[in-house]
Order: sequence, then C-alpha cells, then structure tokens
Amino acid sequence: MTETKTFKITGVINKHKLFIPLSFKKEIKAVKLEHALEKIYTELGSRHRAKRNQITILSVEELDNKVENSGY
Repeated sequence: MTETKTFKITGVINKHKLFIPLSFKKEIKAVKLEHALEKIYTELGSRHRAKRNQITILSVEELDNKVENSGY
C-alpha cells in the first residue's frame, strides 16, 4: 500500500490583467511530489483561469504526517 505525504506548496500567479501577483500557500496530500505539483497546477488553473506558465512555484516543503496523541 502506498503512503500519502503532505506537501506545503507556496507560489504566485502572474496574470497580465492583474497589477499585483496573487500569492498562494496550499497543503496537498499526494503520493509523490510530481502528483502534488500537478494537483496545484490543475486546481489553480481551474479556479483562477491561469495557464501553467503563469503559475510560479516558490517553495515545496514535505510536512511530517505523524499525528500526536492529545490524550483522548
């Protein structure tokens, strides 16, 4: 069974009609980094009508998936 990982991806969307780039920070669950990047491109492209060359990924960080026991 494959283990899913959580990636924290930050970047900007540069559209020529906007004067200020839109910045984003999103956590995505995926098996591989390539799948997480593909999901970011499809979601942001669909939501903001942005082409892939208008989306710039600034950083990708893999988050720890360990769940801490809170005593319950």
